[in-house]
Amino acid sequence: MVEKNNSHHGTEFFIIAAAIVVVIYGINQAQAVVSLFLLSAFIALIATPPVLWMERHRVPRSIAVLLVISALIILLLIMGVIVGTSLSSFSDALPFYQQRLREEVLALKPFLASKHIMVTDKVLLEYFNPGPILGLAVGALSQMGAALSNVLLILLTVVFILLEASSFPEKIRSVLGDPQRVFPQFTKFANEMKRYMIIKTVINLSAGMIIAVWLIILSVDFPVLWGFMTFLLLFIPNIGSVIAAIPAVLLALTQHGGETALLAALGYFAVGTILGNILEPKIMGRKLGMSTLVVFLSMIFWGTMLGPVGVVLCIPLTMTVKAAFESNDRTAWIGVLLGPEIAHTEKIAAEKKQTVALRV
Repeated sequence: MVEKNNSHHGTEFFIIAAAIVVVIYGINQAQAVVSLFLLSAFIALIATPPVLWMERHRVPRSIAVLLVISALIILLLIMGVIVGTSLSSFSDALPFYQQRLREEVLALKPFLASKHIMVTDKVLLEYFNPGPILGLAVGALSQMGAALSNVLLILLTVVFILLEASSFPEKIRSVLGDPQRVFPQFTKFANEMKRYMIIKTVINLSAGMIIAVWLIILSVDFPVLWGFMTFLLLFIPNIGSVIAAIPAVLLALTQHGGETALLAALGYFAVGTILGNILEPKIMGRKLGMSTLVVFLSMIFWGTMLGPVGVVLCIPLTMTVKAAFESNDRTAWIGVLLGPEIAHTEKIAAEKKQTVALRV
């Protein structure tokens, strides 16, 4: 009997594993469509509060949606023109900056020789040449631009999501045949995710503007481009600010030398520390926190699955998966593994406290 149960559980495990593999493969093959839908969904998540606010002030839903979409169109047009122009100019100047970086790397040869470290030009350029990093930055931003190129389709999807947002719970209740049904866990998670996305967007926008102004002060080329890149990559906590800083610091090094590069790096460090590690946790708390390892692995996984859109949205997507696992008792342990250590510690302490209270 025990052997039969073990065999049943083993078969069930392999079926679930195979289903997950099929789903992952399907998402990867439909990358363009899935990325477009997810981008639309998260834009709609950010745009929902102003629509609901206007509805509470007796503005018809269609007019509220029209006003929000109009604001989004204006914002995207301004951002597209400014960032697109900077990206095009930087792409044209990229070979020059890469050549300057190669020269900076080769300048290390006499210094290394004075320390009795003998290396050839080929070794230096092959293993210590940071020039390709600038090319990777251009490629990533170009791919993000390509994802946003279907802006009309994205905005239409956002419009329909906003129009249907308030009626979605009623539709679910109708499908389940229970008009009084409430979804406390789903509602709580949706509200937390909405709050997270709004606050994160505002903080990232502030950080991008500060970085752009700082780079203008330091006379580093294309400050708006690096500010926009900072805005996107700060959606990745802990490591996003480091990744965003690398191309800007390298560019500062090629233009003005080590002192300016150091000042640029200090600017990124200050913004990441003050906004990302002090202000953001104080405003949002640690409800959506994850360990650095999970953040890094989720960035790799979703980036591989969905490209640059997956990298930017890796945390909301991982939190959605985490919430799905936590909603089922059989998979709750996966949600614990995805969460931060402090959350697990607090949960154990709360359970012990509850147990003691019951005994008393």
